[in-house]
Amino acid sequence: MADGTGNDSKLRASRPTLRVDGREHPTLASGLLELCIVETAQGLYRCEATFGNWGPKDGETGFLYFDRSVLDFGKPFEVRLGKQDVLFEGRITGLEAGFPESASPTLTVLAEDRLQDLRMTRRTTTYENASDEDVLRQLAGKHGLTADVTVPGPKHAVLAQVNQSDLAFLRERCRAVDAELWVEGKSLKAKARGSRSTGTPLKLGRGNELMSFTVLADLAGQRSSVTVGGWNVTEKDAIACEAGPSVLGAELEKDESGASLLASKLAERKEAVVHAAPLSVPEAQARADAHFRQQARRFVVGRGTAQTDAKLRVGARVELTGLGPLFSGKYHLAEVKHLFDGARGLRTELVAERAGLGKAS
Repeated sequence: MADGTGNDSKLRASRPTLRVDGREHPTLASGLLELCIVETAQGLYRCEATFGNWGPKDGETGFLYFDRSVLDFGKPFEVRLGKQDVLFEGRITGLEAGFPESASPTLTVLAEDRLQDLRMTRRTTTYENASDEDVLRQLAGKHGLTADVTVPGPKHAVLAQVNQSDLAFLRERCRAVDAELWVEGKSLKAKARGSRSTGTPLKLGRGNELMSFTVLADLAGQRSSVTVGGWNVTEKDAIACEAGPSVLGAELEKDESGASLLASKLAERKEAVVHAAPLSVPEAQARADAHFRQQARRFVVGRGTAQTDAKLRVGARVELTGLGPLFSGKYHLAEVKHLFDGARGLRTELVAERAGLGKAS
């Protein structure tokens, strides 16, 4: 039985619109054969778009895009749903020609968002007396990006970036304080997961907006608590900071956590993290909190296909209905993949997470 709003009062686009270098290209959009746009919680939004590359041009029949007048390296490339809703915004970084047997030639555009700049810049340096937010702001400035970051966490005596790309280093620092990293246009953004998405969750009902869904609640990766150990250089003493279900706060709502079920149905399972080597109590506690949250949030993981909506972005909250008392509720999107082809049209594959299981009834 279908669920959800069932509201199709607005027409849904069957084919995305495309903009190259700020201009809309209807002919390019009509020749689109396949599209794949992928976003994960690690950042770096990427797009692959395949076009037919053979047809009439300038009074002759031949290759359509090999002159690079429309599709060329470095050009801004946008995919939109209709005229306004942006599905992807980035720059062309690759062109792949295809010459299939018994079919016309194709050209595939590879594009990435502005995090590509950070991915291709590798350095070895240190940051002294700096918080993770300070480091994010510094690296954003080095790449000509505006920093819109609100990241919790202590100030560090020293942080070392050793032969890492700027993107890999910022991903590492964001994981340490339970923050998510992404870019919108020319703005580098980093926020705690709970504050990234605000407002009313987008509602997806089974059989309507949510076309298919598979969901798993799994205790195998859950822990009752996490302890992070280190050495306090100032006090010359060992550090041991513990985090448990209380760090989830209101995020759990009225659901039952994996840690709670683990203790009641199997046994308590505690984990010790010794490789992080924090140098202060605040740093160790931040790492313990982040580590526990990241494990707890993957207690319930669902994968499904939904009708494409520009609001389906990593970090967004969605409310899934029609899944029964255990699995209906609010989820956090951890991965989003917008797809298009001539056979199935537009659709969106998603990975959704939540920290708790609904009450049995």
